[in-house]
This record gives sequence, C-alpha cells and structure tokens, in this order.
Amino acid sequence: MQGHIFNIQDNGKLVKMNEEPSPNEDRFQELLASYPDLLAGDQINSDAPREWLLVKREMGVPGEEDGGDRWSVDHLFLDQDGIPTLVEVKRSCDTRIRREVVGQMLDYAANALVYWPVEKIQAEFEKGCDDPDTRLTEFLGEDVSPNQFWERVKTNLQAGRVRMLFVADEIPAELLERKGGN
Repeated sequence: MQGHIFNIQDNGKLVKMNEEPSPNEDRFQELLASYPDLLAGDQINSDAPREWLLVKREMGVPGEEDGGDRWSVDHLFLDQDGIPTLVEVKRSCDTRIRREVVGQMLDYAANALVYWPVEKIQAEFEKGCDDPDTRLTEFLGEDVSPNQFWERVKTNLQAGRVRMLFVADEIPAELLERKGGN
C-alpha cells in the first residue's frame, strides 16, 4: 500500500499531494537544476548533509586529451567538499535505465577524472552565473575561500573522488535489491 504526502498550507488547509510523473526528461532536469535539494544530500551523509552547487547542465565530457566533448552528463554539481557529482536523469519509461545508463555513467566518470581540468569546471560554473564570486561565497560561507574550494575540486579529481548519482522518477522493481525479505 502506498502512502500519501500532505501539505499544510499557511491558512491551515490540509492538501493531499498527488504523485505525477515528470512530463519529460528535460523538465525533470530543469527541476533538479533549479532545486538541487531534490538530490537529498542528507541521505548521502546524515552527519554532514551534502549541499549542491550546480556547475552546468549537459556538461561536456571529453574522450581524449585536449579533445572535444564526446559525451555530456545531465548535470555536474559540486558538494561543499569540492567533490564532483555527476548526475544522470532517466524517466522510468526509458528502457535504458535498466542497463545502459550504468555503463554510460562509468564512461563519463572515468573520462572526467582523466580529461577534465579543474579550470574547465570553474570556467563553466562562472559562465552560468551572473555573479560567480557572490554565488560561491553564499555557497561556501566565510570559512573557505574560492581559491581553496577550487583547489579541493582539483585534489578530488586527482585522487579519483567523484560521486555518481542516478536519478529517476521511479526505479523499476527489478532493479531494487531486497535484503532480509523487506
């Protein structure tokens, strides 16, 4: 049995929320870009929930040194520790969610680690902001300078630290692993 979600509005009225699939993948991606908290950083680390800084939607990933972009990952976010987070979005009606998307993401991550200079990531972030310095300061607070942050991103890339997130409107039942009969 599926539960319901309710919203208590400012006027005290209880409103039942109805689940609806995203009309298309582009709209789903727009929502994640606009509302990165949908990535539920507290589920990744409950002691230090992840905060998200969008670098770019459809971030190009090269397949060779100094080469043009061979692929593009749906979103590239950075968390507060400068860990690059690659996000691939699929709707449940897209049959590629079952197998192809995992290999695709592994290609993105492997090539990003080798061929993404931190300067490219920083430049893409700056192109996407009206005031990148202010945005970065709002994200980081006063304890970390922008230079320190970009150095962390570089260190994480060099150390092979990236995060891969698969986001779907619904995960097909056959992909969910049941443990302990639950």
